[in-house]
Amino acid sequence: MRVMLFTGKGGVGKTTLASATAVLLARSGRKTLVVSTDPAHSLGDALEADLDDQPRELAGDAGGLYAAHIDTRVLLDGAWARLQGHLRALLAGAGVDELLADELTVLPGVEELLALTEVRRLAEVGPWEAVVVDCGPTAETLRLLGLPEALSSYLERLFPAHHRAVRGLLAGLAGRRDASESVARLDQAIEALDGLAERLAGLRALLVDPERTSIRLVVTPERVVAAETRRMLTAFALHDIRVDGLVANRVLPAAPPSLRGPAGRWLRERYTEQQAVLAELVDLPGAGPTLRIGEYAAAEPTGVDALLALAQSIYGADDPVAGASPAPPVLSVRRTAGEGTALESEFELAVRLPGAEHGPIELARIGDELAITIGLTRRMVGLPSVLRRCSAVSARLEGAARDTELRVVFRPDPAVWMR
Repeated sequence: MRVMLFTGKGGVGKTTLASATAVLLARSGRKTLVVSTDPAHSLGDALEADLDDQPRELAGDAGGLYAAHIDTRVLLDGAWARLQGHLRALLAGAGVDELLADELTVLPGVEELLALTEVRRLAEVGPWEAVVVDCGPTAETLRLLGLPEALSSYLERLFPAHHRAVRGLLAGLAGRRDASESVARLDQAIEALDGLAERLAGLRALLVDPERTSIRLVVTPERVVAAETRRMLTAFALHDIRVDGLVANRVLPAAPPSLRGPAGRWLRERYTEQQAVLAELVDLPGAGPTLRIGEYAAAEPTGVDALLALAQSIYGADDPVAGASPAPPVLSVRRTAGEGTALESEFELAVRLPGAEHGPIELARIGDELAITIGLTRRMVGLPSVLRRCSAVSARLEGAARDTELRVVFRPDPAVWMR
């Protein structure tokens, strides 16, 4: 099964291209689910179908194509409300003030997280060979894709796993009724927390698996969009999420020689400007994204037939799921000096960040994690065990464009280093 997440700056046509790709996949004989996590829910408009949160097969010539949109309000009122209640009970049992407990159980980005976990659930329970996801705009999508890792860290700080594991010790309490009820409530809360931690781990594993999941960026040939795309490619690389290609939408055709006057002049100028931007897009750093072209249509493509024609013009005879090859791992650690447990040892953490030379980078050591911030994007990188006993002494960028690496040098901390 392949999962393709379509995203792009607002208004570039990502919903249309996600729908078109899904239609073409279904026509090729693959059972395909197209699902929207975008709160705007324009997927049904593109497909000219009434959709809800349950996948339904589209009628007519769209056999094999299923569609749905995620309703986060339903998810908030369902499983999350129960989990939040368990968390409040757990905090209250630990002596936390009721108002403070309410604040602590409001996890940041929970709506977006629920949307992603529902996508994963739908992807795994259905017979799909391909799942196409119509995501929100790029900035929101980037934050959304970083949530599983961020919230896992948040959950571990708030309710450490080793504390959750000792809940059985409470069974030795005196046999009072109130004590038994407290143990029962605690068991329910811990079971809910373990379930959330497991779902977060599974979701993160799906997102960073290049063989199963990839991002397809939709852009328009405009300089401001190209600039944002450059930043997004670096940000996705930081989160170890594969970008398998770009689709440049609304590309104008060349003006025929017979077209004169203001209209002809405008079309030639816009065509020249778009071609210059397309040349920039081809050279963008990243995982070697494949650039495909979607020409400007005379009418907005809605409905299965129009979407199929659009997809065929973009992909031709190529497989729609084919894209750039997976990039090397984002993180790697190597020893650069010393051997064994010598205090003179030196290690280097290399972080592959194509395009990072265009933006300021901030680094901060927070416990056993390294916070890497590029622009508005931050990732908390869990340090390997050997680096947790070291201090970061320097950092530098090496390479350029596609081959840029951030290299952080670590040396043993004598206070905690193995002797």
